[in-house]
Amino acid sequence: MPLLILVAEDDPGTRLSIEHYLELSGYSVVAAENGKEALELVSSYQPHLIVTDVVMPQMDGYEFVRRVRQQPPFRLLPVIFLTARSTTEERILGYQLGCDAYLPKPFDLQELGAVVRNLLERSQLIQSEWRLHAQPPYQENRAIDTLEESDLSPVSLTVREQEVLRLLTDGLSNIQIGDSLHLSPRTVEKYVSSLLRKTSTNNRAELVRFALQHHLVQ
Repeated sequence: MPLLILVAEDDPGTRLSIEHYLELSGYSVVAAENGKEALELVSSYQPHLIVTDVVMPQMDGYEFVRRVRQQPPFRLLPVIFLTARSTTEERILGYQLGCDAYLPKPFDLQELGAVVRNLLERSQLIQSEWRLHAQPPYQENRAIDTLEESDLSPVSLTVREQEVLRLLTDGLSNIQIGDSLHLSPRTVEKYVSSLLRKTSTNNRAELVRFALQHHLVQ
């Protein structure tokens, strides 16, 4: 089944161009013309990635993404901002809200496609890695038992894994987690892969949901 992308853009021509290009690239696409409509589609369709304009009627892209990030299942959903506003302050705001990429208008559709592929391939690689290396949970030095429910198998996490998981549930990106813990994004990715394997989850959204449901974070 093709991966699903949500496109939120109030300009009909731009929206249709993005839809057409992504569909030709092999993705499924749902579209909205403002943030309010897009927020409803997120809950209904649970897309794998969001491409959104910033300036839109009824609800702008910043508020749209802020509300998406408030929902635990979507805290790690990849987001690409498109906007004619390209000041440093506005880009910083976008990254603080958790966007993964920021493309100023006018943008090239091929560049957008490359960013989309990169973000989705990274997510798929994480899932593939844990499937290939899946094994029963194991104890490690400095491991701490974080599971509190007796009807589930124990999940033991190292201190560092616990720190990474806590920041993941706060909606931070790999770069932000690395900055906070003084780790490289690649090292953070390895910890995320280990967490996916240990919790038998398929992606970051499932990992966050699992962590919150089973009290793996405070």
